[in-house]
Amino acid sequence: MVPPAETAFEASRLAARSLALASALAMAAPLAAQDAADDLGTVVDPQGQPGDQPSLQAPYPELDPPPATTGPGVDAEGNRQIAFEADILSYDSDADIVTATGNVVLRSEDRSLRADSVSWSRRTGVILAEGRVRFVDENGNQLFTDRIELTDEFEAGAMDNLLLALRQGGRLAANKGIRESDGTVALSQAVYSGCEVVTPDGCPKEPSWRITAERVIYDPDQQRISFRGAFLELFGMRILPLPGLAVRTDGGAVSGFLVPDLRFSESNGVEVSGSYYLRLGNNKDLTLNAHVYSEAPPMVGAQWRHLTDKGAYQISGYATYSERVGIASTTPTQSKDFRGYLFTNGKFQFSPSWSLTSSIRVASDRTFLRRYDISRDDRLRSMFNAERIVDNSYFSLSGWATQTLRLNQPQGEVPVALPVIDFRYRLDEPVLGGKVELQANTLAIARSTGQDTQRAFAKAQWDLSRVTGLGQVVTLTGLVRGDVYHSDENYLTDTASYRGNPGWQTRGVALAAVDVEWPFVGQAFGGEQVFTPRVQLVATPPIRNLAIPNEDARAIDLEDSNLFALNRFPGYDRVEDGARITYGFDWQLRIPDWELKTTLGQSYRFDTDRDILPDGTGLSEQVSDFVGRTEVRYRDLVKLTHRFRLDKDNFAVRRNEVDATVGTSRTYVELGYLRLNRDITQVEDLQDREELRGAVRVAFANYWSLFGSGVFNLTDREEDPTLQSDGFEPIRTRLGIAYADDCLEMGLTWRRDYVNSGDARRGNTFQLYFSLRNLGFR
Repeated sequence: MVPPAETAFEASRLAARSLALASALAMAAPLAAQDAADDLGTVVDPQGQPGDQPSLQAPYPELDPPPATTGPGVDAEGNRQIAFEADILSYDSDADIVTATGNVVLRSEDRSLRADSVSWSRRTGVILAEGRVRFVDENGNQLFTDRIELTDEFEAGAMDNLLLALRQGGRLAANKGIRESDGTVALSQAVYSGCEVVTPDGCPKEPSWRITAERVIYDPDQQRISFRGAFLELFGMRILPLPGLAVRTDGGAVSGFLVPDLRFSESNGVEVSGSYYLRLGNNKDLTLNAHVYSEAPPMVGAQWRHLTDKGAYQISGYATYSERVGIASTTPTQSKDFRGYLFTNGKFQFSPSWSLTSSIRVASDRTFLRRYDISRDDRLRSMFNAERIVDNSYFSLSGWATQTLRLNQPQGEVPVALPVIDFRYRLDEPVLGGKVELQANTLAIARSTGQDTQRAFAKAQWDLSRVTGLGQVVTLTGLVRGDVYHSDENYLTDTASYRGNPGWQTRGVALAAVDVEWPFVGQAFGGEQVFTPRVQLVATPPIRNLAIPNEDARAIDLEDSNLFALNRFPGYDRVEDGARITYGFDWQLRIPDWELKTTLGQSYRFDTDRDILPDGTGLSEQVSDFVGRTEVRYRDLVKLTHRFRLDKDNFAVRRNEVDATVGTSRTYVELGYLRLNRDITQVEDLQDREELRGAVRVAFANYWSLFGSGVFNLTDREEDPTLQSDGFEPIRTRLGIAYADDCLEMGLTWRRDYVNSGDARRGNTFQLYFSLRNLGFR
């Protein structure tokens, strides 16, 4: 029967109520921007038995989504306006039911609802949408179900065979669902997974993990889904109960327990660690953790994170009460002491130009971090740095203190730098066509059992760069600097060349340089090459270097990175004086799939004064050693970098450094080799070293991989008399197997340490780990 006009009006009211219901239900669970019609695999009920449990497979074939065109909004009275489409609209006068059938589509603003039929009983007030119901909300979230039922006042509702897809990732399916009068939605016999259900090729794929639950409760006000009677299943096998599990529909974090870690080590025995995550707001959270060991007292820890309107900071800490091994001993003390570690860092942006960066790292003793496998750093640095950066100036006020964790280094010899002030200003107007930059710097270094030094200097530098008509790039540089130093207790510095004269000292520095580069571009080997010869002349009058303490320019060594530097020393306390000419070239070749870069150079000093350049650095003779670097790249499969220094007299290799990666992102080999054969024995900062690093990963069976790595000390007693190594000493090795797909990572790792450090004993460490997408388990 064709309805009268009044019935058509009632049908529009039905459409409005149906859309509102779909909106409420769609927000009731996690949604994903994934095709909900794909098969997610067979579901096992919460008791582990097959039965009439929900399937993550869509209950009907995929339908094309409604057009993305924005529908009507609201009318003048604030009522939602609905765009209504249906093949047939009918009215049963006997049952007093209005029915729309045949590809029913409702649209309002960015929301849409599609169903095979929508009916409204005017007698009972029940609204019913049936048949391949699909709702898409304004955020792209989707609800699929066979049937939705509710009253015209929306006080209660029911759904059958529903599937919900979170836009933030994840799917939730249930046999039945009901919307309570308080607005919460209860689902029974539910299953959840955050995995993809199809391969990149479009083939069906079983989810590697899922969670089954007897009951799921959704709180629309908190946008939170809570699971009751939940269990985690991996590859179809139930492995772990998850009491108190909850997730958010918007993908945000939820307070709750995290999955524990399991580890075994020689120092602590079996370790079980668990954490509780407490979300205190959208911008702050707290994680509490506990570690229980079979061969050590338990340890507790915490991490606080806070995002403010000016920046962010975090505070982490660990604490325990246990026996401690002395630096030079392997026997634990009889009494127990407090042991712990504090780490804080943060950055704040107070204005577009002013910022503050700071960190604090402090450990109770030198072996705590390694004993409990928190970090392998041998120094802990605490610092702050206040900066002002504008277009033409830079200002920095900073300071730092370092705690040494090296067993053979006294803490009193480690410096504390406070304050460190650096100011730079670039003139707006050019001077003689070039740019002028002014700099002022001051530094104060204090030691409890060592030399104290204070420094201040002012510098002006002028740079002019031009391109000639023949294509040469010519750069002229002029620099003047005045230094003031004060130091005392200089005799406590072991290396004489670092001490300087005690008391007040002054120094003047002047430098002039001209640098010429001439690039040539042409075709070669089917590609394009660029050959760039370079010549640099630097002249500096004699400087009172040895009268000045050396705190920041100790690790001098000729490398490709500093070959053309105005000062080859890394800091301010030493300046290479005299006149020298440096020459070399860069060559670059690019052909399809290949790229080759090579740098080679050498320098010549016009005088023989070498009092500040130790033998073996490559710079001490009138003619320097040869230095260079070669890089080879083939697509993303081969990356090779070779850095070297050759002795000018006999071409002996004084520096040989190789870093190579061969393979794809899943299967690859990485190798690193370094040998420093400089024959420098009198300076503690420049010892010879030889080491080998390697790592390999082999992928197989789509998602599995085997991996291993190692660090080996190849230094022998001839290279460093302080070592007892025979030329091959493993430091640390690691082997493992891992699984990784789009939603699951897990693995088993074996690591072996070969060096004792106090109570951090050498031996084996085993670790089992896994992480799940969308659940924040790691």
